[in-house]
Amino acid sequence: MLNRGEDNAIFELIKQVVRINTAKVVVFASIFYIASAFIIYYIEPETFGNPFNGLWWVLTTVTTVGFGDYSPVTVPGRIYGMFLFLFGIGLIGIILGKIVDSFTYYGRLKMEGKLNYTGKNHFLVIGWSKNVEKTIVELLLNRGIEKDVVLIDGLKESPFKHERFHYIQGNPTETKILQQANIDEAESVAVFASDYEYEVQADGKTLLIASAVERYAAEKGIEIYTIAEITHRDHIRMFKHADVDEFVLSSESFPQLMTKSLMHHGASRLYMQLLNHAYGENIWEIEPKSSWKTYGDAFKELTRLGANLIAEGHDLSIVRRLDDPIPEGARLYVICDQQTYEKLTLIG
Repeated sequence: MLNRGEDNAIFELIKQVVRINTAKVVVFASIFYIASAFIIYYIEPETFGNPFNGLWWVLTTVTTVGFGDYSPVTVPGRIYGMFLFLFGIGLIGIILGKIVDSFTYYGRLKMEGKLNYTGKNHFLVIGWSKNVEKTIVELLLNRGIEKDVVLIDGLKESPFKHERFHYIQGNPTETKILQQANIDEAESVAVFASDYEYEVQADGKTLLIASAVERYAAEKGIEIYTIAEITHRDHIRMFKHADVDEFVLSSESFPQLMTKSLMHHGASRLYMQLLNHAYGENIWEIEPKSSWKTYGDAFKELTRLGANLIAEGHDLSIVRRLDDPIPEGARLYVICDQQTYEKLTLIG
């Protein structure tokens, strides 16, 4: 049994081995294995024929494969083989351990939000809250638009796990953090209000972040579509000065839904189905077909295919203007199920 002094000595040796630079280990191992190939060839030239065969034997030995097509037959060769068993196999074990450590380290850096995001056309979400979690789930459930979601926040580690979710830790008002999230290639940016703060504090923080995003866009000369969650309606005018493209009032939907439910029983269920992708029918954006000249043309064909045309952009009045021509660059919105939407995307 090892005493405490021997235990400490072995532990220190293991720590020193773990700290060895991976590149240095690989270089040393490569030199050692190549040298061993020449050594075994020098000891038994008749058995191995050339150094390449010696290298083949070395690698099959240290990886414990052992095909047996080459093996030393002399005493010096076998003695060197035993040395290779002890030292060479231990060396390959260190290399494999380093590789495993690299993957573990990579995973830890990703969970802590220290890695750069290099994807494109992603949704960038700033700030973590319960509303954010629900939003991210909805985005990831949306099979019609399968894009990555990147979150910026100050949490110690990622609050969410998904193959299309990426976390960046840091202050979203800093340029390097925005660049780390690859904001230049983002489809759009959503700034959410913080939980457990007064309305003024929450909106003030949101305004500061939104201003930083718009300032970055202006400095880079790029367009960034920014959406901000606002807790108080009176603060909208301040966000307009920050050039924010779209606003969402976090406290407004509840009284509206409650009012509709009181006036029209069951109305809230309709809203919830449209807002949640777990239900069958959802709101989708589609591109107009070249054959559609008027809203009426689009309405008739979409109805035949099983979809309801409801709006162009934010205009819900097109159902009363079916004879009006569809303008260039129009963004049409329909209500239908996932299967119908997929069919619509295939129509030229």
